[in-house]
Amino acid sequence: MSDLTVSFLQTELHWQDAAANRASLDLALARLDAPTDLIVLPEMFTTGFSMDAATLAEPMDGPTVAWLRAHAAAHNAVVTGSVIIEEGGAYYNRLLWVRPDGSLSYYNKRHLFTLAGEQHTYTPGRTRLVEEWRGWRICPLVCYDLRFPVWSRNQPAAPYDLLLYVANWPAVRRTAWTTLLRARAIENVACALGVNRIGHDGPGHVYSGDSALLDAQGNYLVEAHDQAGIFTHALRRAELDGFRARFAALNDGDAFELRT
Repeated sequence: MSDLTVSFLQTELHWQDAAANRASLDLALARLDAPTDLIVLPEMFTTGFSMDAATLAEPMDGPTVAWLRAHAAAHNAVVTGSVIIEEGGAYYNRLLWVRPDGSLSYYNKRHLFTLAGEQHTYTPGRTRLVEEWRGWRICPLVCYDLRFPVWSRNQPAAPYDLLLYVANWPAVRRTAWTTLLRARAIENVACALGVNRIGHDGPGHVYSGDSALLDAQGNYLVEAHDQAGIFTHALRRAELDGFRARFAALNDGDAFELRT
């Protein structure tokens, strides 16, 4: 088992302008000159958190999927983040998991943010995704999913080592963001990464960032606070395995079955 180098991007987003966001992300990713295994972008990184899916949605063979494939190949890393996707006449807030060889998996956001009417535009996901990548099992989720510990639970049938959330989480609820992200790491005995945006969007919501990477004990490894940039850290396999051997709390968890 090897270590896993994780890079995440905390940035402002151009409101509902996919081309401008891809161009600014090109510039940001050009500064990533050291090898990495995983690059994580925020939720709806091409548009901001928009309900105008009819105008903004892309197909799975659209320009953003091609852009993700190009960056995954260029960096020899998985690149992930969520975008607005149209498929089969439905719209999805879809996290794309794109590998260097161009293959991909995806996860459709399960918990839609009803306070913003997200459920009236997007179709919820029904299945969770756990990906194995370079010796690590990774469970990627999206924003509001953070509030639902059952959906995030580390289960024996589909265990993971790293739990990650991509988000557009507003500053007004930053205490919930930081508290819940730390709780998810501790209760699941797993590393946790939350990648949020900064700046403000078209409707005027303010985002404070607070992207962070934590170890399985809830200790902060990286804190972005409100700063724009790319943040990189190597997760140590031996440290995670050693802590799990000393504190095997997952063995005492309650058995349950998720129903969607």
